[in-house]
Amino acid sequence: MATVVYLHAHPDDEASQTSGSMARASREGHRVVVVYGTNGDHGEVPADLAPGDTVVTYRRREAEASAQVTGTARVAWLGYADSGMSGWEQNSAADAFALADLDEAAGRLAAILDEEDAAVLVGYDWHGGYGHPDHVKVHHVAHRAAELAARRPRLLESTMNRDHMRRQFAAAREAGMPMDWDPDQPMDDGNPFGTPEAEIHWRVDVSDLVETKRAALACHRSQATDIEMFLAMPVEVFAAGFGQEWYLEPGRPPGLVDGWWLDPA
Repeated sequence: MATVVYLHAHPDDEASQTSGSMARASREGHRVVVVYGTNGDHGEVPADLAPGDTVVTYRRREAEASAQVTGTARVAWLGYADSGMSGWEQNSAADAFALADLDEAAGRLAAILDEEDAAVLVGYDWHGGYGHPDHVKVHHVAHRAAELAARRPRLLESTMNRDHMRRQFAAAREAGMPMDWDPDQPMDDGNPFGTPEAEIHWRVDVSDLVETKRAALACHRSQATDIEMFLAMPVEVFAAGFGQEWYLEPGRPPGLVDGWWLDPA
């Protein structure tokens, strides 16, 4: 059995991107740890935020609830502030994750990797899927932390399959569903969404865990703009969009493998 550490930028990112793999790993007896780079303080203010409560403490509770759903054994925080989207004034805040010294941030993560004797570390692709400054930082911090850890973990990068999304949106439009979003258009950093299928190494089938993913997403309902949109999807549409997860593995030969990267070689 292995310890797998997932580094995510904000509380709720795990639910949409890797909660199926997290739940699968946990179900198989592996120890799953999620680490958040930021406290998510620039997310949406919860509609039911009580007097004296804060966005940070609220979202921490949501992250803990999501961990219960996926079987995640530990929730940890690197302690940085949410940097906001590209161009926001929060980008320049002194404690913004995007501005953090790389070795300092990676050292915080490496300390967790060492505590856990982690065998696998999961970060993000080179542009964090869509160019969000905190997501891009996750990529760099994960790579550097892997170098700093006493036991160098196997490194994977969560991504989204741009070609798969293009096919899905085309099918939805043909079926008469209004779809005005295009994965090929420039995202937050000017690049298209995700990664071309030809560059991806792993497709992980989590179709039997789509209800778990829905439940994990529901734990983060304070972020209503995205979460409610996902939860409002018809069951078959949600399953098509969230029933597989995609990973890059730096150093692995090209070729998409339909399998599970924790299976014995």
